[in-house]
Amino acid sequence: MNGVTALRFTPPPKIPSAKILWKSSRPDFFLDKDGIVLIDYLPECQTINAEYYSSLLVQLKDILKEKRRGNFTKGVLFLHDNAQSHRALATQNKLAYLGFQCLDRPPY
Repeated sequence: MNGVTALRFTPPPKIPSAKILWKSSRPDFFLDKDGIVLIDYLPECQTINAEYYSSLLVQLKDILKEKRRGNFTKGVLFLHDNAQSHRALATQNKLAYLGFQCLDRPPY
């Protein structure tokens, strides 16, 4: 080709998807006005269901009693998304038992 050499393109090596790494250690954050209260990493090969989420709520109440004594006496306004484990009847019963008042999410 009249003195012009053709360059070969070699694709970069494949890197494992970040989704796989994220799926194995999905964190759940519980926040209040002062910052992070509880971070929970979901065990590998486990999904969040109502039973697991209810146990997190009990842990959250215990931590709030320890760390936020002055603020905890006023009650807890709780806001979470509309995932199935959050909308489950067992979770709603646990929130009522713990004395958490749920806030409704605004419509889109």
